[in-house]
Amino acid sequence: MKITYYGHACFAVEAAGKALLFDPFISSNPLAAHVDLASIRADFILVSHGHGDHIGDVAALAKRTGATVIAPFEVGEWLEGKQGVANVMSMNHGGAAATGFGRVKLTAAVHSSSLPDGTYGGNPCGFLCETGEGAFYYSGDTALTLDMQLVGEAGLQLAFAAMPIGDFFTMGIDDALKACRLVGTRKLLGLHYNTFPPITIDTKAAREKAAAAGVELLLPAIGSSVDV
Repeated sequence: MKITYYGHACFAVEAAGKALLFDPFISSNPLAAHVDLASIRADFILVSHGHGDHIGDVAALAKRTGATVIAPFEVGEWLEGKQGVANVMSMNHGGAAATGFGRVKLTAAVHSSSLPDGTYGGNPCGFLCETGEGAFYYSGDTALTLDMQLVGEAGLQLAFAAMPIGDFFTMGIDDALKACRLVGTRKLLGLHYNTFPPITIDTKAAREKAAAAGVELLLPAIGSSVDV
């Protein structure tokens, strides 16, 4: 699988011949100003919750690419009804579905959710994705929660987990490393850090903590890719 990082909590995974894009917030992120939104490929766009720093470019990208959007029910209904997005799978927590890339299941997340216009955003979620090239977990914005143990108990060998490390609004690196143990992975894609002053972190210290815990912390530069 190939991972491309687009800044903040946005990343793409190429697997099973499909491009999965998560929580696109690119055009309004100054740190991602060099990323060409028009060149981004997406067969599926997965949205963890309704906050603007996760949903900002969903409608534009979905309309340009024709991607299927997978989102929690209220977010999906808002995208379809108020943003004119055509292909939406509005799911709910614990539910799973077969997809063009394999299988996706919505997992619990402890955070908040509202849409940019103030509309109720329902509950935030994470995603457990299974593809022909392996499985991975994206926690979404969340606190550390013992529900993550259920991800580990699913019996999948996760190629990696993508989780926030910026603290303040979400888990920091210490809790993210505990989450790695719960879900059963030693490869962590760090997200949701350094975009705004409250979530600025010491990346060197984060790498040292991860190494001490036996976890490979992936922090690719914005616009760059890594293979897992």
